[in-house]
Amino acid sequence: MPMYPLVRAPGRDFKVVFQDAVLILGGTRVVFSVFEASLPGTTIPIYFIDCPRLYDRPSIYTTDPDEHLRFAVLSWASLVVAQRIGFRPDIVHANDWQTALVPLLLRTMFAWDRLFAAARSVLTIHNIGYQGTFNARILPETGLGDAAHHFHQDELHAGSINYMLTGILYANALTTVSPTYAREVQTAEHGAGLEAFLRQRSDVLFGILNGIDETEWNPEADPRIPHSYSASDFSGKEKNKQALLDTMKLSYAKETPVIGVVSRLAWQKGFDLGFNVLPRLLTRNTFKLVVLGAGEAKYENFFTTLERRFPKQVAFRNTFSEPIAHLIEAGSDMFLMPSRYEPSGLNQMYSLRYGTPPIVHRTGGLADTVSAFDVQRGTGNGFVFEHFDEGGLRFGITQALRTWGSGTGVDLDHWRTLQRNGMRGHFGWDERVTAYEQVYKFIAPGR
Repeated sequence: MPMYPLVRAPGRDFKVVFQDAVLILGGTRVVFSVFEASLPGTTIPIYFIDCPRLYDRPSIYTTDPDEHLRFAVLSWASLVVAQRIGFRPDIVHANDWQTALVPLLLRTMFAWDRLFAAARSVLTIHNIGYQGTFNARILPETGLGDAAHHFHQDELHAGSINYMLTGILYANALTTVSPTYAREVQTAEHGAGLEAFLRQRSDVLFGILNGIDETEWNPEADPRIPHSYSASDFSGKEKNKQALLDTMKLSYAKETPVIGVVSRLAWQKGFDLGFNVLPRLLTRNTFKLVVLGAGEAKYENFFTTLERRFPKQVAFRNTFSEPIAHLIEAGSDMFLMPSRYEPSGLNQMYSLRYGTPPIVHRTGGLADTVSAFDVQRGTGNGFVFEHFDEGGLRFGITQALRTWGSGTGVDLDHWRTLQRNGMRGHFGWDERVTAYEQVYKFIAPGR
């Protein structure tokens, strides 16, 4: 990975692997060094590409004019590191557009090296909305100018290069971060223009749900929340609700449900649906809404205005805060994720683990993790709306409020069943690791 400024934390020790390696990409000379450190708590080595010119910036991702070069260098440097240390990979696993040139590099510029003769590549698509599309003029700086005929020719003749598409064309296998998203990206609605290419490669396209760190996200032992609790003793959750409302400067009432939101405030996240729906629901129902997030101005302005209009019901923190995020998960009664699309989603899994039933739009990883609660059967772990429109959002929130008790106080028996259904789920990485291993063995049998 790049040696971003955040990596250089005090107390971290790095070993020099080599210094002042030179890459010439289309006439652009890039000098980088490589350092090594262990993944915390393991002996697994991580190699850091130290190139201040490219990576010493305030943000990991930028809109700078050399963004294409930053990640072309990462892709090249990763394979150069393998050469320098004599590492013979069975699998080279690339993630998103930033490293989607690697499959093509293996087949062209590094094909001469027997070190990579048996290497197979996997590309994971985390969010197909971000594709790394650049003007074709940058082709030489990819280091693949001599392999221009391998790029998609229609794109190239139209004057653009798409890193993600290049990876889709040349990786031995493709994965997305949930089974439903793997199906969705093959449709015009969710494929962002690449659906036809993904359908053509559907035989090597696999959906594997993301996992969460169940040690970090554990209400029984979370150091970031003031009161621990479990599926057999919810008393701590109620105390966390009080602590959350105190933190957000809202009054506490046991019978009044709290809906939590922790999110990037972006078009993808679906909060446009709330512009009309949330004010009306807040006017007609007794509940509180706590929101943590930052992003696009129109969403920040919406929640700021909502807080001003309903100061006794709404609290908005326009920032990101890990401690407050944990407190919202632990102290809320419900969690709202109305995403337009959601490749995997993590917060719904955190919420389920914390006994905070999610209210979600049925899409991507939300569809794979949240099922509608059936009061009669006692099945399901949350509230799901099918249609991405105002009526859908209103339905989802109303169903949650009705199950809570329609303003008359929580129906504790039903609610505890719902909470425990979610808390019994398994959202860690063990099952996911096995699925990735199966993909690796599929494309590299016997290795």
